[in-house]
Amino acid sequence: MRTTSRERLFPRQLTTWLRVLIIVLLGLGIFFRFVNLEQKVYWHDEAYTGLRMSGYTKNEFVQQVFNGQVIGVESVRKYQYPNSEKGVIDTINSLAVEDAQHPPFYYVLVRLWVQIFGNSIAVTRSLSAIISLLAFPCIYWLCLELFQSPITGWMAVALLAVSPFHVLYAQEARQFSLWTVTILLTSATLLRAIRLGSKQLWVMYAITVALGLYTFLFSALVTLAHGIYVFVIQGFRFTKPVKAYLVAASAGFLAFLPWILVIINNLSQVKQTTSSAQERQSISALITGWTSNNSYLFGDFWRYEPFFPDLNIPGLRWGRYLVPLLLILVVFSFYFIYCRTEKKVWLFIFTLSAVPALTLILNDVILGGELSLRSRYNIPSYVGIQLAVAYLLASQIISHKVRQRRFWRLVLVAVISTGVLSCAVSSQAETWWSKGSHANPRIARIINSSIKPLFISSKYSLNIGDIMSLSHLLKPNVQMQLVTERTLAKIPDGFSDVFLYNPSKKFKSDLEKAFILDKVYKNGRLWRLKEKKISSINI
Repeated sequence: MRTTSRERLFPRQLTTWLRVLIIVLLGLGIFFRFVNLEQKVYWHDEAYTGLRMSGYTKNEFVQQVFNGQVIGVESVRKYQYPNSEKGVIDTINSLAVEDAQHPPFYYVLVRLWVQIFGNSIAVTRSLSAIISLLAFPCIYWLCLELFQSPITGWMAVALLAVSPFHVLYAQEARQFSLWTVTILLTSATLLRAIRLGSKQLWVMYAITVALGLYTFLFSALVTLAHGIYVFVIQGFRFTKPVKAYLVAASAGFLAFLPWILVIINNLSQVKQTTSSAQERQSISALITGWTSNNSYLFGDFWRYEPFFPDLNIPGLRWGRYLVPLLLILVVFSFYFIYCRTEKKVWLFIFTLSAVPALTLILNDVILGGELSLRSRYNIPSYVGIQLAVAYLLASQIISHKVRQRRFWRLVLVAVISTGVLSCAVSSQAETWWSKGSHANPRIARIINSSIKPLFISSKYSLNIGDIMSLSHLLKPNVQMQLVTERTLAKIPDGFSDVFLYNPSKKFKSDLEKAFILDKVYKNGRLWRLKEKKISSINI
């Protein structure tokens, strides 16, 4: 069965309740993207966005700050925002020499944005929120090109608007809302270029390929998925669309060649930086993670527990039982779209969803790692999932069968309600599953409660990013003494409390020769030092 004229002309038959629902959901989606932008912790990865944006490298930051001198919190925050000492070229250079797996497009944009509008966390994150709004017209356009169905387009907009996953990344100072937009834009451009065969459209496709690559490296997987789709739909023949795709895709990659050379020149650094994603996981852990991550497209209000043990919201635990139901919905939507649409429709969704996901999954299963568990890396697959679910719901809520129509309208209300509730709960939280540095808000409150505190830490483990994160939470009266764990200079007198943050075992052991260490936060993240003899020690 194929797409019917009834579905194409649906806007003329759009009932009042559905019109109102779409408008309300679009308004809620915009609201959730901008409400409490500063509330959630500005975590480790976002702090590194600030460092790159400032134009400093991590090595420069360590050399200038981790020197054992007592400094104020502002001396750390200096490395989080643009200043007159560094320019845009320094931002690009900081990425090139230390973080080449992150192309510079987003970082240059956010630097210019902050230079114009100010350096608060809300301003920094607001760029991602504004960019995320472009996803609405882009996904609507993609649905028109793919389904020729406005109702499916509006359904996709509604699902995207209150998707907890997309709302969370719209409020984060990272490149993933921009990546979502480039995926949608390049996909819609490809389909239109194939349909119309215009040279201008193929030029536009080449530009969007380049923009995607300069936003995030995994855009190459999206382009690969597009290539497989074009070859298969053209019957593996060297047709005009195939030639046009090869030229346009090659032009996009050619424009990205300068950064490819940067990556090659810094390959050892890239491997070192991504080592945290190379830890082998069991198959059961991978399957559990994939299932949970897929559910976050539609709901995640049950995920507060690990990060908010003090947040007592009765009844939310039952939400975890929705995970298998949401998986069933996703699987059925792919089956439904396969049965109900032409090959050129379902094949596009299948390739966009499967090629990037299978690449990451096979890497993790064969070579070991957890790339596929990082939900932000699976955005192309999530776009495919949302397109499939949007088509299922849009076509079924206008079914000729009354019982079937009523059932799917209930499903639509349940899915939408799950998303809205999730966005409402997470909008009031200070951290969430998408964040790291979960302990920082509580640690900051402990330190800030002291009259005249001294904060001591080293560059051990992930401390550099977490210290930059903490600098946004600590009061101006907090003084810092940051070291490299080789030599701790004399701890000055006059402080009401001396706190030690996340020391290595050796560092802690050496300090215990001169101080009594009282744990004041779980898992040894924060200790209070009490002098038991001379207050200096060489390590």
